[in-house]
Amino acid sequence: MLTINNTCLGKYLHLIVLTGLFSGYVYSPAFAGTGTIKAITQQLSTPAGRVEISIPKGYTLDLLSSNLRSPRLINFAENGDLFIGSRSGAVYRLQPPYTEADILVSLNDYPHSVALRQGEMFIAQTHGLYRAPYLPGQDRIKQQDLQLVAKLPGGPGHNSRTVRIGPDGKVYVSLGIAGNCSDQYLDPSYPFEDRRGGVLVLDESQLRPVFRTFASGLRNPVGFDWQPDTDIMYASNNGPDHLGYEQPPEYFSKLIPQSFHGMPWFWFDGTKMVRDHCVGSTPPRIDANPPVATFPARNAPMAVAFVPNGAMDERFRGDAIVALHGSWATQPTGGFSGEPKSRREPKLVVVRFEDGQAVRVDDLLTGFQSSNGDRWARPVGVAIGPDGALYFTSDSGLEGLFRLRRNGLNSL
Repeated sequence: MLTINNTCLGKYLHLIVLTGLFSGYVYSPAFAGTGTIKAITQQLSTPAGRVEISIPKGYTLDLLSSNLRSPRLINFAENGDLFIGSRSGAVYRLQPPYTEADILVSLNDYPHSVALRQGEMFIAQTHGLYRAPYLPGQDRIKQQDLQLVAKLPGGPGHNSRTVRIGPDGKVYVSLGIAGNCSDQYLDPSYPFEDRRGGVLVLDESQLRPVFRTFASGLRNPVGFDWQPDTDIMYASNNGPDHLGYEQPPEYFSKLIPQSFHGMPWFWFDGTKMVRDHCVGSTPPRIDANPPVATFPARNAPMAVAFVPNGAMDERFRGDAIVALHGSWATQPTGGFSGEPKSRREPKLVVVRFEDGQAVRVDDLLTGFQSSNGDRWARPVGVAIGPDGALYFTSDSGLEGLFRLRRNGLNSL
């Protein structure tokens, strides 16, 4: 089983040169890039002053916008427009160079994420999935144009809902269970409001679309994406908080149709799946799948974005970028009462893939937390732009949008 480490193996075989903004990706032979990440320190100017951050050599980090309110997940349109959901109720639209944000629509039910498909936009809110007609370049959506596609269980706790369009053109939505031990499960045998904890797929074969279970047993799978070589879905997952500071590790899991990942009845201790007796009901299944990689406990992994061919550089092709939000938990007990400096730090990490399999986890961007535990930013959303750069949001401290861009061939 893979755990996060900073040991970098292998070398990149060749490099991809991006030919300019929105010029498309350059083709290269397909292989998984797991080359060494050499870190350098960059000074970055922010509205609160200058900060130091560790980035890969050959890259530059830009702060594009700091006037967003609680931005969350990111999605790009084919024409290069960028959309950001938010906890503040706004769905933001930004055009290149992404320094000015307009509000596409304002909503009351936490529009955490959006997805686009052939003339329509889907917006995932806590209590339902909505859609509206949308054409490239459109700068406003009227609230009255939004139509409910299908209801989602609401209720307290873990109220974000993530929507994405799969390689198969289908609509997928993830949602978490309410708490650490909530007896909730994605199955028709449970009351509707308790059908939580995994990923749903929208069945549009009927006049009225309905959600079907794709994968279950995930406590809070905020981020998911498809590995480009295999079209297999992988998801991040937030583990429970009642087992202390060190357990259980956070998950990076392979999701296949009808896979079960254990929570809240089972958790992974780094070696094997373990029964969690905080929930008294009989587990609906015992075939719980362990994660394929892990992050240290209490890290709160958020969005996931795989690097397609030609983006960033060849070292990262087929790898997954994951935003770690950082913990509120402190040592030694995992409660609030310890020193803030002992909290897990926010960062961006990369899950390295070889031959379609996850092999290790490396740090990509670090330095969001000072030695005393103060944080100037906390990454949430991640996405690869049409220019091949990595974009990410922060929803705490500095609330804004960042870009990690490659400098060029000679700087690597």
